[in-house]
Amino acid sequence: MEKFILGKTGLEITRTGFGALPIQRLDTDTAVKLIRQAVEGGITFFDTARAYTDSEQKLGIALEGVRENVVIATKTGAQTGEELWKHLEMSLSMLKTDYVDIYQFHNPGFVPKPGGADGLYDAALEARRKGMIRHIGITQHSIERAFEVVESGLYETLQYPFNHLATAKEVELVEKCREKGMGFIAMKALSGGLVTQAELPFAYIRKFPHVVPIWGIQRESELRQILALSENPPELDAQLQEKIDQDRRELVGEFCRGCGYCMPCPVGIPINNANRMTQLLTRSPAEPYFSEEWQHNMEKIEQCIHCGVCATRCPYELKPFETLPGHLAFYRKLLAERKG
Repeated sequence: MEKFILGKTGLEITRTGFGALPIQRLDTDTAVKLIRQAVEGGITFFDTARAYTDSEQKLGIALEGVRENVVIATKTGAQTGEELWKHLEMSLSMLKTDYVDIYQFHNPGFVPKPGGADGLYDAALEARRKGMIRHIGITQHSIERAFEVVESGLYETLQYPFNHLATAKEVELVEKCREKGMGFIAMKALSGGLVTQAELPFAYIRKFPHVVPIWGIQRESELRQILALSENPPELDAQLQEKIDQDRRELVGEFCRGCGYCMPCPVGIPINNANRMTQLLTRSPAEPYFSEEWQHNMEKIEQCIHCGVCATRCPYELKPFETLPGHLAFYRKLLAERKG
């Protein structure tokens, strides 16, 4: 499998990364088996987070014995330096390792810097001096803060959503990272599950040789598909470009990526999926979303109190309380058609 050096980190990794968020939904034995199959398939870059429940623990079990052959990136949502030390100790314990290759601040609402009252960056520097982490990175969903990260010169890697639906501004961000020697880790390659043809973002992202996508993998079939694409990368020909253009017509703009930062809702609306229900019903198998449970979930939209909290949390500046009624209307229409 093709490898490259991730920015100025000096880390040699595969151009295909394993996103370990979905494995928290699997039992331990299944998750460990899947991760080991990824290693056997040649993947050497694994991304997780302290916030992903038991994802780190499962990775630690699976990668024991091959730790020196892989690169592990994890994240902390710590708000203070003191909390960062607690998170780091826990991550090291769960991952069964003495060090983390890339330690990332997990989508903070500001860019941590040396001397800050929060103490985050200074704690990360100290952890790096002690050899507990090797490189300092950050993840973001805000394009403005992402550019601030790049201009700060403080970080070796940036993780940000990037795929074939990228805007000119996002491409500019990716190129700016290349110019600065920063490693770029692309999350949301499948737009939170709305993109069903992996070859489209796969072919597009390969236009940027300094970018590593982390594919959220939960099933063996998904892993096989990604490994097959890695072994025989698709060319961005006219046929694929037409499919990309279709995806862009349908999805570019203000659509929910399903990141879940809007949650929880005070009245229990599952906003992160309800606010993209129209796309889910038209772009993926619809049957699971017509269950009694989902019918009940969607009807909760009627209980929205328009508190606006979801909008304050959304990194894409969406206003779910304004768009949810439209998704409910579309859902009811299709449900009525199914019932005849």
